[in-house]
Amino acid sequence: MTVQILMPALSPTMTEGNLAKWLKKEGDTVKSGDVLAEIETDKATMEVEAVDEGRIGKILIPAGSQGVAVNTPIAILLEEGEDESALASAGSAPAPAPAPAAAAPAAAPAPTAAPVAAAPAPAAAPAAAAPGERVFASPLARRIAEQAGVDLKSVKGTGPHGRIVKADVEAAKAAGPAKAAAPAAAPAPAAAPAPAAAPAPSPKAEGIDAKALADKLGMAYTAVPNSGMRKTIAKRLGEVKRTVPDYFLTVDVEIDALMKVRAELNGRSDAYKLSVNDFIIRAVALALKKVPAINASWTDEAMLQYGHADVSVAVATPTGLITPIIKKAETKGLADISNEMKALAKKARDNALKPEEYQGGTISISNLGMMGIKQFQAIINPPQACILAVGASEQRPVVKDGALAIATVMSLTGTFDHRVADGAVGAEFLAAVKKLLEDPLSMLL
Repeated sequence: MTVQILMPALSPTMTEGNLAKWLKKEGDTVKSGDVLAEIETDKATMEVEAVDEGRIGKILIPAGSQGVAVNTPIAILLEEGEDESALASAGSAPAPAPAPAAAAPAAAPAPTAAPVAAAPAPAAAPAAAAPGERVFASPLARRIAEQAGVDLKSVKGTGPHGRIVKADVEAAKAAGPAKAAAPAAAPAPAAAPAPAAAPAPSPKAEGIDAKALADKLGMAYTAVPNSGMRKTIAKRLGEVKRTVPDYFLTVDVEIDALMKVRAELNGRSDAYKLSVNDFIIRAVALALKKVPAINASWTDEAMLQYGHADVSVAVATPTGLITPIIKKAETKGLADISNEMKALAKKARDNALKPEEYQGGTISISNLGMMGIKQFQAIINPPQACILAVGASEQRPVVKDGALAIATVMSLTGTFDHRVADGAVGAEFLAAVKKLLEDPLSMLL
């Protein structure tokens, strides 16, 4: 029996991806764990590994294909003993429906890679099949089980959607004969399921029809296709503006002392080069420990307060914005934060971040100061409760002890989710960040 290789869901939010490259060709032998293809998600390019063993019988989706929906068959795998004649019936075989996934905690990172034929895996361990229930197993697993006398109904599958694969049968064989499962009570007759409704057509995007407008005005234009990342950014930001009741607070921070400490530290070693942003990351992480109410996410059932400060930092890439994460930033010194941030930023620009390196985070920082932007309001990155917008540092007139003076000042604007934190709590958090940045030696203790 042939096996369909499906477009995997490589993140909890992925609905489609681009098949960038095939690393196997038709006729190639495949072992479990072999890398089959490279898939471009909305955030990164990832390798997809094989779950079953066999030979690539037919590639259904060619390299370079855009917008391939999750769970779409992309290739057909011939298992041991099968030849190309099996492909005739395989083309019409329906793709398995995605298994229902358990609700994941907010901001939980996705796995590095997903099995080839899998949708996001359920959180619970797969259970052995009940008597009378259909057993889902690969043909190779069935043959091995038959030869070894293993009852497949007693085997827990670890493949896609709980499917039993070769490794499961071999593990059961090594464990010895399985005890027969106790017969289950006959289920009550259930009403026949209603036929699935046909999928509704996708609504047209809101806004102006660019082609119609350009044609009407007689304007020349170039249509630049939206990347997967750009589509995701547009969708998520639109949802935020419709659903998150946010507010904005701004504070001015004098950073002359910080600039002096930074210069002194950078002059002591070539192993690191600290930026102002590194100090901001450290200050934000420590401020979250002082004001933990900000280090939280809203859900309808409860407020989720996090034990560590995982700081997402916005990085601009050619295809859009992505936020790699400095995890447990409150436990890391400035040198570690600086080196880790440089490595993550390079991976972001190279489109090489792993999902766990950009998915999650408990707060975000967006810094446009290096571009000369004095002050701005950033949009929250849900399910986080705050994003800090960092403006340019510049010399400004200030009043000190009743006299006019000059100081290096930058403006920080926090965008807060009002469901998580009221204005007083947001103000307390910004005050904590300001105090740390204006007394940088306190961050070294």
